[in-house]
Amino acid sequence: MRFGIIGAGPIALSISKKLVNNNHDVKIADARGIERLEGKPLNATPVKVGDVISHIDVLIVSIPLHALPNIRSVVEKAAHEVIVVDTSNYYPQMGVKIDEIENGMVESVWVTKQLGRSIIKAFNNLLAYTLEHEGTPEGSSGRIAAAIAGDDLQQKRTIMSIVNELGFDTVDSGSLSDSWRQQPGTPAYCTELNKEELTVALEKANKEQAPMLRDKVMEKLIAASGGYSHKETVNLNREIYNS
Repeated sequence: MRFGIIGAGPIALSISKKLVNNNHDVKIADARGIERLEGKPLNATPVKVGDVISHIDVLIVSIPLHALPNIRSVVEKAAHEVIVVDTSNYYPQMGVKIDEIENGMVESVWVTKQLGRSIIKAFNNLLAYTLEHEGTPEGSSGRIAAAIAGDDLQQKRTIMSIVNELGFDTVDSGSLSDSWRQQPGTPAYCTELNKEELTVALEKANKEQAPMLRDKVMEKLIAASGGYSHKETVNLNREIYNS
């Protein structure tokens, strides 16, 4: 398949590396300019952001959520049949509060409004380390699962197949309106669960509590002078998001 990726952070770079290793055609762009890609460990072909949407089957957007409105003019030019995947999560600690989300709008619904077209929500409930290092072959015992949400069933199935190819089981978490169940602050978010555990976690999610639990984890991560290891972060998420 042919992929375009906007973004060059850890999630985007891990996805692009795995896609290239699986013999997919991948090009990658930084919305702030192609020069931002210099020195990055790229496996994909670097292009200008205006060129990333041409001749592709899937567009993966992996930039901070508050910056998504800045790329609407690019995304709108992608062919109608292109599947748009968003990996972002809302963290007001990043310095930008979004009133609509603060007032209860589901993050993915807000993203759809900003980009002007429906999306598939994927990769957002896996930590970058998890995505890069902890994928395993299909059928492996204890294989970590990813939640996939979206309103177009065929598009969702396509992305679930890709995620499986990249090393993770998948759980259909419902429509975009349901995707709050995999947002930060929920038991499904970055807790490294297998398929059965993730299915239960999605059902247990509490929309009202999630923002408070998200902020509680962030406070601990920010306050930790020595930082948290990957495993410690997963355990912290499990402890607080299930409280």
